[in-house]
Amino acid sequence: MNRAAAGATMTSMEGLIALLDLERIEENLFRGISLDPGWQRVFGGQVIAQALVAAQRTVPLERPVHSLHGYFLRPGDPEAPILYEVERIRDGGSFTTRRVVAVQRAQAIFTLSASFQVAEPGLEHQAAMPAVPGPEELPGGEDLTRLLLQNAPEPIRRYWTRPRPIEFRPVLLDHYLTTDKLEPVQRIWVRTLTPFTGDPALGAAVLAYLSDMTLLDTALFAHGLSVFDARIQAASLDHSMWFHHPVDLSDWLLYAQDSPSSSGGRGLTRGSLFTRNGVLLASVAQEGLIRPKRGASFS
Repeated sequence: MNRAAAGATMTSMEGLIALLDLERIEENLFRGISLDPGWQRVFGGQVIAQALVAAQRTVPLERPVHSLHGYFLRPGDPEAPILYEVERIRDGGSFTTRRVVAVQRAQAIFTLSASFQVAEPGLEHQAAMPAVPGPEELPGGEDLTRLLLQNAPEPIRRYWTRPRPIEFRPVLLDHYLTTDKLEPVQRIWVRTLTPFTGDPALGAAVLAYLSDMTLLDTALFAHGLSVFDARIQAASLDHSMWFHHPVDLSDWLLYAQDSPSSSGGRGLTRGSLFTRNGVLLASVAQEGLIRPKRGASFS
């Protein structure tokens, strides 16, 4: 079955699971595809998640991922398969380290370093979850899509109105509906359209996939801009993630984001993913390109 036919017969969540089910070619070599391209480059979250899956398949199940660090080197072509080459850096008594290089047409497009650890007890503390309205109190579905995309270019509108495996409900919409310079902070509820309670390793990959969504937007809020603005060239440059607890995708998660700095055509954004009852599941940091296009005016 080709990608178009497969995408037509799957729900969006089934498509995401299929996207992360890499083909093993050799012991340390895997192949992934984009089931539903429809965009000029591969979504960064897809490459992060697929690279993590490749690393996971060379690590014992009792050693879950606790951190990953990735660099985006070149735009990925959604029409071409991606090869994931895994290097087994270390297998220690408690920790395992893997390095993954994602390759298309003999060129590296992404690199990932990931560390895995045997579960063990230890000291615990965490930051408190921000107090925000629950997802049921916020607009969602088609109403939210219309609000967010009312000023978006047509190609972006088509892309974001396609069926997606992840649902979003921002706590505030001002950042997307005005050109005012606002505090670079975002609180957004996220969830998989179908509650996911399966394989913990796959759950971590799904969380890595969604962690790249909406994050770069926050760095632009202080400038009255959004990633929909045609005057901006925006792309992820690197992405880091730390997993604090086993991933729970059975309900909504609050993705609390802020951007402490932008300079040199780059913006830094941080994120914290909390369960509805306040458990900090994961922390994220990303630097992205937010370069004004040549000749763009912001007056």
